[in-house]
Amino acid sequence: MARESGVSRTTVSYVLNGKTGVAISESTRQRVRDTAARLGYTPSAAARALRSGRSDLVLCVLPDWTVGPVIDTLLDDLTTRLADRGLSVLVHRSRGSRPLSELWRAVTPRVVLGLGPFAEEDERAMRRAGITVVGSALDEDAHPRTFSVPQARIGRLQVEHLAERGHRVVGYAAPGDDRLAAFADRRLAGVVEGCRVLGLPAPRVEVVGLDLASAAAAVRGWGAGDDPVTAVAAYNDEVALAVLAGLRAEGLRAPHDVAVIGVDDIPAARFVEPALTTVGQAVDAQARYFVDAVVAALDGTAEPPAQPDDGLHVIARAST
Repeated sequence: MARESGVSRTTVSYVLNGKTGVAISESTRQRVRDTAARLGYTPSAAARALRSGRSDLVLCVLPDWTVGPVIDTLLDDLTTRLADRGLSVLVHRSRGSRPLSELWRAVTPRVVLGLGPFAEEDERAMRRAGITVVGSALDEDAHPRTFSVPQARIGRLQVEHLAERGHRVVGYAAPGDDRLAAFADRRLAGVVEGCRVLGLPAPRVEVVGLDLASAAAAVRGWGAGDDPVTAVAAYNDEVALAVLAGLRAEGLRAPHDVAVIGVDDIPAARFVEPALTTVGQAVDAQARYFVDAVVAALDGTAEPPAQPDDGLHVIARAST
């Protein structure tokens, strides 16, 4: 680049790094910048990190979950908010047996943000390497100082809403994807607890894949026996939409024959017929918390930001 610009390497370095207080004319600076653009020069993140002693990269570690609308919205909001603070986000989806240490050693992040809990040995190794670690958890009581969305409470809210509508026999539509077990088991536990507290029979669980045959089979299972299920709490909205399709395939209607409630309030929930009742989450508040936690950790603040209210609320629509 120095050769193409007709200047010294030092001059190129001063221009590209925006160094002030040196006698370089504006025409020379512009010539260097034009040459950089023509040659497709981009700064090396690793070199910047070596020079400054820190990078501007936040490594966001996502467990091997399916990425639905809620996670997608959270990552988009998180990326935008951190960009406003001069930080870039690299999302890593954990799969296979590759150690996390190989990744953070390769990309030299300034912060590692976990959307799920880290193994203790991984967290210790990152902190020993001088990397700021911000984690989260799935169980609110197990990690009182760590952010969590109370998954069991989601299930309890579903049951409470259905019981308020007069339903006494509840089914649970579990997802068919094993990668969702960490969430599904906790939500089902909340449904079970909600039924117990309200004096209802234990929920009748059926696995519902995202296909019509699976959903229709589940509907037939719920309708069998002396006490057929009259309301279904679904793992999420996608599973709930499958349940609605299964009801139609079996000649049944929601909520007349079986009420259905989902989780997440995805856009399709508002437009399906009947419109889907669901449990909404305050994803924007979650993103704000993560950003504030990252900034507080970088600033060396002793206390993490106050955790937001869980933001869970039932959005009642026609399906119940």
